[in-house]
Amino acid sequence: MRDNLRRAYDSGRESVRVARAERERERAEPDVEFVPPPPPDPADNQSTNSRDDAEVPHPLRIAAAWSWRLIVVGVVGWALLRFVGIISIVMIPLAIALLLSALLAPAVGWLLRLRLPRSLATFLVLICGLAAVAGTLTLVVNQFVDGLPKLTDNASAGIRQIQQWARTGPLHLSDAQVDQAIDQLQQWVNANTSSLTSTGISTAATLAEILAGALLVLFATFFFLRDGRKIWRFIVRLFPVNARWSLSDAGDASWVTLGAYVRATVLVAFIDATGIGLALVILDVPFPFPLAALVFLGAFIPIAGASISGAVAVLVALVDRGWVIALFVLGAVIAVQQLEGHILQPLIMGRAVAIHPLVVIVGIASGVVVAGVIGALVAVPLIAVLNTAVRRLARRVPEVPPDAVVVTAQQPA
Repeated sequence: MRDNLRRAYDSGRESVRVARAERERERAEPDVEFVPPPPPDPADNQSTNSRDDAEVPHPLRIAAAWSWRLIVVGVVGWALLRFVGIISIVMIPLAIALLLSALLAPAVGWLLRLRLPRSLATFLVLICGLAAVAGTLTLVVNQFVDGLPKLTDNASAGIRQIQQWARTGPLHLSDAQVDQAIDQLQQWVNANTSSLTSTGISTAATLAEILAGALLVLFATFFFLRDGRKIWRFIVRLFPVNARWSLSDAGDASWVTLGAYVRATVLVAFIDATGIGLALVILDVPFPFPLAALVFLGAFIPIAGASISGAVAVLVALVDRGWVIALFVLGAVIAVQQLEGHILQPLIMGRAVAIHPLVVIVGIASGVVVAGVIGALVAVPLIAVLNTAVRRLARRVPEVPPDAVVVTAQQPA
């Protein structure tokens, strides 16, 4: 009787365990569609469908197949660029929000590991970021306003020196010729007053668009940080089942690349701004902090941005301190850029986002043509992301044995 009771008890526990496992399996709802699809059967891929195709030389068939596929891809790309250009007022804030999300995602993850709710963690990170940006802008504007009168006086003195050099230098211009050149400049300004005024009016009219774009960046960054994973999984589910696993894998790898690129760029920009800012402070050049902030922002545009911001620093030193100090500033800018190009970029960026300099130059030029300064800003991260995504999509999918146990991904809580 004792053995019969033991067997009945064990059987009851086993049935309860099986029922509980079934309920947990149904509640989990595994994403079976993200399982890698089996490789295609080579026997199903025939290069010719009729005798007429067989009569065409094989190289010509390959060239024709590549040609029409490239034409389709080109047409789709052109249509996509046109569509992006039409809704650029929406796409540009979304692109900036993606870059900010990639930068701030580690901070949100750190707060989540402290058991904070996701919404609260995202809100705290955004508030801290806004406070840092607002404080930096306030300091830059205050320094610029305080030093602007002195810089204006020095610029006026420099213009008078140029006029004096035009009279007594190798040009030997007379007073009448110098006055005529000044009068022509004033006439040009008066003749183009209407165009300059219209430009100002159009700029004022775009103030509402800028404000709307800033608000869109703020809200998009918040939701990307809070629900980015859910948004991406929803997008992946819109594609055919056989493509979901590859697309999800490529997206995850691209997001890692984007985050690594943004964080490395911020670190390199901070080092550049610190080096040039210290040189400006040592040489007693006005506006050291605003110029360092300009160098920091310019470093986000590789190669071109650092050169332009460095040229502005040299020009300010030339106007205020003379050509000797300007040469020292130029040497400091060149030294920092060489340090960045030969040590910081290879060391910090790493192989994950390594892109050939020619590709960087072409990408920046294309971005400027398509979308101006914003295009130059997002061109290089876009190329890095596409490079990672194409490599992941083009790699060979591992074959899954028929008797292998498939482990499916669980839905996030």
